[in-house]
Amino acid sequence: MGILHSISSPSDLKKVPAVQIPALAKEVREFLIDRVSKTGGHLGPNLGVVELTIAIHRVFDSPKDSIIWDTGHQSYVHKMFTGRLDQFSELRKKDGISGYPARSESDHDIVENSHASTALSWADGIARAYEQTGELKDRHVIAVVGDGSLTGGMSWEALNNIASQTHRPLVMIVNDNGRSYSPTIGGLSTHLASLRTNEMYEKVLDWGKETLLKSPIGRPVFDALHGMKKGIKDVLAPQGLFEDLGLKYIGPVDGHDEDLIENALQVAKRFNGPVMVHVITEKGKGYAPALEDEAEKFHATGVINPSTGKPLSSSTTTWTSVFSDELVAIGKERKDIVALTAAMLGPTGLDKFAQQFPDRIFDVGIAEQHATTSAAGMAFGGLHPVVAIYATFLNRAFDQLLLDVALHNAGVTFVLDRAGVTGDDGASHNGMWDLSILQVVPNLMLSAPRDASTLRELLRESVVVKDRPTILRFPKGAIAQPVSAIERIEGVDILAKKGDEDILLISIGAMANLAMDVAERLSAQGMGVTVVDPRWIKPLPNYLSTLAAKHRLIAVVEDNSKSGGVAASISQFLRDRNIYTPQRDFGIPEKFLNHATRTQVMAEIGLTSQDISREIIEALARLDNARIESANKS
Repeated sequence: MGILHSISSPSDLKKVPAVQIPALAKEVREFLIDRVSKTGGHLGPNLGVVELTIAIHRVFDSPKDSIIWDTGHQSYVHKMFTGRLDQFSELRKKDGISGYPARSESDHDIVENSHASTALSWADGIARAYEQTGELKDRHVIAVVGDGSLTGGMSWEALNNIASQTHRPLVMIVNDNGRSYSPTIGGLSTHLASLRTNEMYEKVLDWGKETLLKSPIGRPVFDALHGMKKGIKDVLAPQGLFEDLGLKYIGPVDGHDEDLIENALQVAKRFNGPVMVHVITEKGKGYAPALEDEAEKFHATGVINPSTGKPLSSSTTTWTSVFSDELVAIGKERKDIVALTAAMLGPTGLDKFAQQFPDRIFDVGIAEQHATTSAAGMAFGGLHPVVAIYATFLNRAFDQLLLDVALHNAGVTFVLDRAGVTGDDGASHNGMWDLSILQVVPNLMLSAPRDASTLRELLRESVVVKDRPTILRFPKGAIAQPVSAIERIEGVDILAKKGDEDILLISIGAMANLAMDVAERLSAQGMGVTVVDPRWIKPLPNYLSTLAAKHRLIAVVEDNSKSGGVAASISQFLRDRNIYTPQRDFGIPEKFLNHATRTQVMAEIGLTSQDISREIIEALARLDNARIESANKS
């Protein structure tokens, strides 16, 4: 048995002799590659934080000390050392461990964090709480930020507040893997950084400050010396930005020299105030296929061959790839089309657009709010911006969408990838709230394609709208099987007509194939059903009211929260027109969904053809019984 398998807690890790740490780090990387290649997950980021995680757990005492991981996909190694090593075969699987920190799994997981740039605010709040309760003298708070998270505005809001409280201890570790924040590191700055990790240097500085300030002329002398030091530092050293904020800076430290990291963290641990430890790591460290992946360093992978890094499953056409190709085609036709992304160039499919039009692509970092308002400015200047982000991340830019884009009637197109149930990434990555949130935005047009052809069609319809924002949303993964319309009436696609007009089945976007399966089941039971796709779901097409008035029961199927979603909008739309046809709504219940495959999640929440058809049959039977009872009474 190797060293790794002898560790079930941080206390075990502390007992490992320093001479064995390099061997342990090698075992950890081999374990990561073996397990993640079988389950999929965030491989590159975790390969880069092996020594850093070892050092954190050897210096601090989790869970007494609170360790907070920003962009929590960096926490796999942390999970290994906190009693979950034997559960990695079930990583991101139903009832298995999450790909992010999870309080339900361990007391060592403080924040269930997968949206970036929040760790510093969490750490600030926890430190303030410990200060209020008197626990801060015995407990440490550590925030690990990086992998792009320092590009987010929320991080800088937190730093501004943390820096104003110089008396409150807080350890902030910047995992600088060269993917976003890249300070200049030269010979002199390395020398200055080595001084700053020397405990005697800190004591001398503190003594000098105290002595000078006791002297009548000490304050001017101290200020002058401090100014000289600061001026030289700002020109030659990378720490200027942080120290100008009032934060102590330690580093840069080699993130793959565990002993150096431990020394730096020990200094930070003893410092009685907020301190920034700058650690340089290599994303994908120790795995050749990841290092050769210049674009993403194997940031996230599916199931792969561990030897080659190649996917084991054959590639399929995805929603993202269809959007990507169509946007490039549109870009060739129109020079006013530009594209924006928030640090998700490849995942959102904008990499092809970037290759074709490098001067028309803007990656703003993890800054969805800035991207949204910047897009409004571009529209004002005569361009048509296409902002491609994950549906779950649009939540972060709602104010900008509402007041900077919609209020100003800006012609901006938002493309929401990973809408609906995403599955194995868990609660925070499901795009299940956008259809509810967006209902309240005036002047907004919202569409949901059901397959590749309607995605292309609706994207083209969106980018010609100049006087209001348009939004197009689609799910993660392989593109749906095509569902052809038998006719289009006033903007509504009629997908099927079977028998009498008993049930009007309204399918939203990618739920079309499911709706068609439901229709087959209902038809087999002798029920008449009409299946329609409104295409544009805000504003709703008027023809829906005509259809609703002709049918006995309406059923709406959407992959969004039932609270305030499209079904709720349709119900209000019909009531406003004095149409009171009974309606059944099928969507996602108002709760956070645990990680599992999309199919497993859909079955768990009742979004299957069996469940939906059964509920519709029962609802129609109740209507028939009520009608019979009413007739008997009369």
